[in-house]
Amino acid sequence: MIPFPLIDAHLHIWDLNRFQYPWLAGVPAINRTYLLPDYDRARGGYKVEALVFVQCECKPEQHLGELAWVQSVADADPRLKAIVPWAPLETGEAVAAQLASMAADPRVKGIRRIIQFEDDLDFCVQSGFIRGVQLLGEVGLHCELTIAPCHFPNVLKLIQACPGTLFILDHVGNPDIAAGGLQPWENSLKLFAASGPHACKFSNFVCNADLQKWTVGDLKPFADAVIETFGPDRLMWGSDWPHVLRASSWRRWLEAADALTASLSEPDRQKIFHDNAARFYRIATPTTAK
Repeated sequence: MIPFPLIDAHLHIWDLNRFQYPWLAGVPAINRTYLLPDYDRARGGYKVEALVFVQCECKPEQHLGELAWVQSVADADPRLKAIVPWAPLETGEAVAAQLASMAADPRVKGIRRIIQFEDDLDFCVQSGFIRGVQLLGEVGLHCELTIAPCHFPNVLKLIQACPGTLFILDHVGNPDIAAGGLQPWENSLKLFAASGPHACKFSNFVCNADLQKWTVGDLKPFADAVIETFGPDRLMWGSDWPHVLRASSWRRWLEAADALTASLSEPDRQKIFHDNAARFYRIATPTTAK
């Protein structure tokens, strides 16, 4: 068992009685409500000091309602210290007031957009989206992106156009682990890491592997590439619960991540599993106070 407390840098909760998540119809294994009591049962005896909620792709017109609900959950459970909602960044200047309002809550740290499933590869380099991402930096929020490897070239253009905005890459860029697709993903990852002081989530490996038959050995070449590329100072472990349940229990993925980082020193491992999330999400825990 990992000997230090954790920060889970990528958590979802959703309530199907409150909001609609059209994508869940295609994922029957997790097409039900998941709340923090469910999370606590999943984590077992592991101590999680802080949680980062990441938006869950409810219907776009419900995104402000989702944010308000998660804020109320955080009011009741102080472990939920960081919130990363959705916002219509592609509307450019028109989103400025909404971003400023969101940023007024210090628990809101950034905006996450999933461009992985956008039909247009140029979606993230359209002028409106670029302006929306620039506005994030202006109000002190970061830009969190979920992409497929084919999006890296345009994401690098986006980063270049938004020098005042910090970026966090979700799920190590979603390589095709099941097919052993190290390249060109690994080279693109290196370019992302070299583009600025940006961070990367050490998450979702198992859902990009063979969902039924994955092993730690399948994940290792990809984990090694990520650790070599970003080093221990810019990686943050996330459970991606409950999405991770498509391929693994919460505990099994954590133990796999433990094995994948076993060659690192204990201080470096604590960075990945705790300290870096505290730094990038600007949150305080009992451990960071020591």
